Amino acid sequence: MAKVYIVHSIDTEGPLYEPLDATFQRLEDLFEVRGLEPTRENLGKLQRQELAIPNAGKIAEALNGHLLNYNDTWDKIDTLLTELMTDEFRRDLTDSRDRGWVFNWHCLDHIGFKTNPRRRAMGFHVVFDHYREFLSEYPDCPDAIHWHFHPISTYREAHRCATHYLRTPEIYEHLARRIIERDWFPAVFRAGFQTERPDIHLFLEQFIPFDISNMAMDDNTELDLSTDFRNGRSGDWRKAPADWSVYHPSHDDYQISGNCRRWIGRALNVMNRIASIDQREMNKAFSRAAAGKNALVGIASHDFRDLSAEVDFIRNLIRQSTSKYPDVEFEFCEAVEGFQKAAKIGLGEPLQLELIFHPGSAQDVPFIEIKTKSGLVFGPQPFLAIQTKSNVFLHDNLDFSQDGTTWFYAFHGDTLPLEDVACIGVAANDAFGHQSIRKIHAEELQ
Repeated sequence: MAKVYIVHSIDTEGPLYEPLDATFQRLEDLFEVRGLEPTRENLGKLQRQELAIPNAGKIAEALNGHLLNYNDTWDKIDTLLTELMTDEFRRDLTDSRDRGWVFNWHCLDHIGFKTNPRRRAMGFHVVFDHYREFLSEYPDCPDAIHWHFHPISTYREAHRCATHYLRTPEIYEHLARRIIERDWFPAVFRAGFQTERPDIHLFLEQFIPFDISNMAMDDNTELDLSTDFRNGRSGDWRKAPADWSVYHPSHDDYQISGNCRRWIGRALNVMNRIASIDQREMNKAFSRAAAGKNALVGIASHDFRDLSAEVDFIRNLIRQSTSKYPDVEFEFCEAVEGFQKAAKIGLGEPLQLELIFHPGSAQDVPFIEIKTKSGLVFGPQPFLAIQTKSNVFLHDNLDFSQDGTTWFYAFHGDTLPLEDVACIGVAANDAFGHQSIRKIHAEELQ
């Protein structure tokens, strides 16, 4: 029997502050509304659609009280999280397995930025550590931590998001540090501003089996109403499936089905100005399951907003859909589980890697060998992370074996000398979402 799998994915970015003049600057950037004095009076007029300006309705949506009510300190976020962790909140609606609500926290590192006018929590692991520590206080919590990343803008402004992920080295250092300093590697990705391009598309194809960034709509005309989404500038999924299916993307176009490895799922926003989920969309998912096809319903949110209100909104949609489709079962899912079930890919044999150091000899330079003990690596190679003794974190390609299950990396003049290595880490997923992480520290490299 087909089911509806609900995956609530949170772009987990920490506190966000926006003063009134910045709200009006954003209004100018998005809707080209110029000349309005940034006052509370004018904000109220915009929210009530009392000014004769183009796109007044869409502007009012962008300025609604929910979207402007930011959690601008960690104290506010922690107060919200404490509420979200209660059984009373989680079990206000239980799924067909009698399980309560599940969150997927896609943690972002704010790194590589020069200006930070929105007071974001800057630094490697800052947001990740906050959520990992908080979740550790609730050992029975079903939530999981996943991956979110913002491409760095030309002028390195922390409140802006570019489209080219690989033009700066921060993404490699970020993942290398996660492996070496936190023993962690992502299996599920959410794109910053839902924006993908060929660079991140092909990067994900090497390492990450699940991607919940698709925000396709049946009608995409609303995207042209604001400058940030016009002509596919952000979140371009206009050709992608909008039927709550999951799909393998094409090599040349992440939006259409093809023969690539990873699975892409759809996630719509909540109570938002762009690509917001509504009753029709939830009914579409339940109708799909009633017709015998699994539906992965991704819900996209931010931790700097009132998640309790957003969850209540979604639960009401689900209640209406279950009333209309009483025979359709639904499950609240951690993201990996959701993809496994929606795509019917099962669990497979868990991946296990072995990392072996070979010291130098008269015949060869020192090198490491990475062997696949069980399972199969997703993509062509594991992710190699190296920490130097001067605390630089590097990523490099591996050398390939003929059997396709073993890789090598040699330390010599074209790579780096072994005596400069503080730690080596390798990490990989398999196609099912299992992971293997291995490390060797300097004292073992003798």
